Amino acid sequence: MTTSLPDPASGRGAGERASFRFLVAHPAHLIAFGFGTGLAPKAPGTVGTLLGLPLFWLIEAAASDLPNRIVLLVAAFLVGVWASARAGRALGVADHGGIVWDEIVAFALVLVFTPPGWLSIALAFALFRLFDILKPWPIRIADARLKNGFGVMFDDLLAAIYSIAALKGLQWLV
Repeated sequence: MTTSLPDPASGRGAGERASFRFLVAHPAHLIAFGFGTGLAPKAPGTVGTLLGLPLFWLIEAAASDLPNRIVLLVAAFLVGVWASARAGRALGVADHGGIVWDEIVAFALVLVFTPPGWLSIALAFALFRLFDILKPWPIRIADARLKNGFGVMFDDLLAAIYSIAALKGLQWLV
């Protein structure tokens, strides 16, 4: 993905380009673009979401209890607010499609509440992508109104909450 985008803040006709060069220009770009997964030519959000699994494994290895896992996810969320805002400003688009750290962190959160097993992980992935793409109320409102780093991260947090609720509801039914 090497699209040139307008950069209204600089007054130039085009902002930075989403490319490998852009990724390595600043650590925030590398993080926001999910270490390169955001450059996927098709469905970068879906590709980026897959990195939520290794992030979850790292968090699980670093923290054995739920409160500490949540603390690490909050830290990852806050890093995402900064990285997404920085990358969005550089690109001239607040919520560029290649910014996928929001999906990565949100899916890792879903996995914290997902029962063990590949079938459960696959269901969690499908539910998260469904809610992230469809953006039911109030996700759609947050996505439309919040256009800074927090907004980029927040709508995916809401999709994660929907996914967790759906998973818990399915567990209750079964």
